[in-house]
Amino acid sequence: MLTEIQAVSVHVQGPGYPAIDSAPFTTPSSKHQPGQENISTCTVEEVIKQKLVSLTDSQDGFFVVDLGEVYQQHCHWRSLLPRIKPFFAIKANPDPHIIKLLASLGTGFDCASQPEIENVLNCGVGPERIIYANTCKEPSHIRFAALNKVYKMTFDCVDELHKIKMYCPKAELVLRILADDSRSLHGLGIKFGAPLSDCKELLQTARDLGLNVIGVSFHVGTGCTDENAFVDAVECSKTVFDMGKSLGFNFSFLDVGGGFPTADLKVHTSFEQAAAVLGPAVDKLFPPEVEIIAEPGRFFVASAFTLCLNIIGRKAIDASENKYMYFVNDGIHGSFTNIVAKLPVLDPEVLVKKGAFLYNRKCSHPVYPATIWGPTCDSNDRLAVNVPLPLMDIGDWLVWKSMGAYTNSMSSEFNGFRNPKLLYTNTSYEKLFIS
Repeated sequence: MLTEIQAVSVHVQGPGYPAIDSAPFTTPSSKHQPGQENISTCTVEEVIKQKLVSLTDSQDGFFVVDLGEVYQQHCHWRSLLPRIKPFFAIKANPDPHIIKLLASLGTGFDCASQPEIENVLNCGVGPERIIYANTCKEPSHIRFAALNKVYKMTFDCVDELHKIKMYCPKAELVLRILADDSRSLHGLGIKFGAPLSDCKELLQTARDLGLNVIGVSFHVGTGCTDENAFVDAVECSKTVFDMGKSLGFNFSFLDVGGGFPTADLKVHTSFEQAAAVLGPAVDKLFPPEVEIIAEPGRFFVASAFTLCLNIIGRKAIDASENKYMYFVNDGIHGSFTNIVAKLPVLDPEVLVKKGAFLYNRKCSHPVYPATIWGPTCDSNDRLAVNVPLPLMDIGDWLVWKSMGAYTNSMSSEFNGFRNPKLLYTNTSYEKLFIS
């Protein structure tokens, strides 16, 4: 019984927000249905309370999505990197509310396929605010981009140039160079980017084909651990700008990619440190008429999503030492795909224990090393080992913070386990355009 939660009175401001004894917030479908859910103006804590009290038979996990946090991240970016325009990486989280919100704030979008481009165009975004940032594109997707006047696109090899010449000769091409990604948690250079030694030949081929190259892009890898990696890549980009000038190009565009450090990745550097060196580096090497963009994804959405999961099973490892395995109703085939990519996930916190609501509260119970498993039949579906938790019971709840990046965008319903539903709120004082 969630007696202590039920005793909490929650003042709800949002129009149409469900009362404490109402039906669940979203439709029965496990898939997100944009426009069918209400957007609260409550705190994340209040939304969680409200949802837990409204539960009846189902104990399914759920996300609370704070669109106000996305807005705050946008403001933070603009305050520290005013010259660099963010193009949100759709792959991080293609939620329609997030796309519409960022679009209303003037953000551009980094897309990698026709469906992602369609997703953004359908939200009313103009094609000039999209970069088709995939160096290996399907021919039909290039044709679609051309028909919809999405002309900015990347390349890193000769074959891609010939493909683009055939399907989108008006392309505004961006040469993706190989950046040093050895200082990141997850490198991309094994697959993407042209070495500096290849760049002159690539630019000459583009010139021979009559294609328009407008600039350079790079990506230092996911979870950059050294802010100076951005500076080094900017300096390499300037070298390629000079190459282009020697071949008759007049570059006016630089894309500094993504990989900006965030708290959920547990790296030793920060976004603030990266911004402090990146901003001056681009100002020093590139005149004001050069347009500078970036492709942040995780930066915008990670901290906006809070995941609440129910403990559906418990198994003793050593009961005399209170060492247990706990099973929750989401796993690596759902919202924890970052684990598969060997990226860190924040440890869970106790949300509900024996009916006591403990969100953002210190748990006074002694803790023991616990192992947490997902619900599937996959023996690799393990979420944490030796995580400190008090003795928990079946029916208690755990909460994971900063779960907005590469979670619902990569999830499946393996073994029939449904994806967590999404509950939306806006904790910002601003009235956001999100519907």
